Amino acid sequence: MANLDLIGLVVKDMAASLKFYRLLGMDIPPEMDSEGHVEVMLPGGLRLAWDSLDVIISFNDAWETPVGHRMSLAFLCDSPAEVDKLYQDVVAAGYESHKEPWDAFWGQRYAQVKDPDGNIIDLFASLEE
Repeated sequence: MANLDLIGLVVKDMAASLKFYRLLGMDIPPEMDSEGHVEVMLPGGLRLAWDSLDVIISFNDAWETPVGHRMSLAFLCDSPAEVDKLYQDVVAAGYESHKEPWDAFWGQRYAQVKDPDGNIIDLFASLEE
């Protein structure tokens, strides 16, 4: 069986995208802002990567910007209060809200923001203490 090893995001503006993900706690050195491909190792060994449009087009000249949302990234927070704070920090930094924090019926505090490429990013934590 193949193992999921990397999740890749195609980005229009590498520096803008990395700035957003740094707000969510990603440890990405500033000198990576001008690179065409960037990746970080996440706890558990999964990698998250960003590729510029130029890099993608260099090996896939038929690339078309997708329409709609088919996948999202969800970031686990330590507490419902952290969901609220992180949401406020992201929106205060100028990024777009998709849905303000709410208590979801499935037992989590949830919020959604958009990254610079319009991807919906979930922030969540268990409501149970």
